[in-house]
Amino acid sequence: MARPRRIVLVRHGESEGNADDTVYEREPDHALRLTATGRRQAGETGERLRETFGRERVSVYVSPYRRTHETFRAFGLDPELVRIREEPRLREQDWGNWQDRDDVRLQKAYRDAYGHFFYRFAQGESGADVYDRVGSFLESLHRSFEAPDHPPNVLLVTHGLTMRLFCMRWFHWTVADFESLSNPGNAETRTLLLGPDGRYTLDRQFERWRVPEPYGITG
Repeated sequence: MARPRRIVLVRHGESEGNADDTVYEREPDHALRLTATGRRQAGETGERLRETFGRERVSVYVSPYRRTHETFRAFGLDPELVRIREEPRLREQDWGNWQDRDDVRLQKAYRDAYGHFFYRFAQGESGADVYDRVGSFLESLHRSFEAPDHPPNVLLVTHGLTMRLFCMRWFHWTVADFESLSNPGNAETRTLLLGPDGRYTLDRQFERWRVPEPYGITG
């Protein structure tokens, strides 16, 4: 099994929806573009990624959203060193179709009170739903490591919640741990590094907005 030396998770750069949440009333979430700020953020992250990867090969998985594809293009990675696949299981949490700003703001308040992992948006997904599809993707990812020529680097271009849930699934964090974590900023990275003991560690933790409140001994 050729496990990669590093697995890099990247959140997309600033999108039109991050800058103005009224846009969700006019455009589908998956179709939103990066702003000028988002393109600059992605370009700066790309510089760091090119330095990190050097001339090593990279296996890339990109969420099917426009803003993640635009983020990846802004990285400027050498196409001769990259194997890229669109991966729908890495998409953003589904909040429903056409979104009314006031209704979404109300539902976000409900989610904050109920819990980000368990609250399901009307006509959309809960964090638990996203966790399940991320788990399915992880099974596929682990199978890909069985190829003897698997690249030494994996790059996932995705969304903030999906990044947190990926790490939750990988490192077996509890729901209480997940609920205490904040999203990374736009175009921020988190990297899983393979150590000499065969275990992966996270290069830096997610910021916490509160102390975890477990229900039992598993916390």
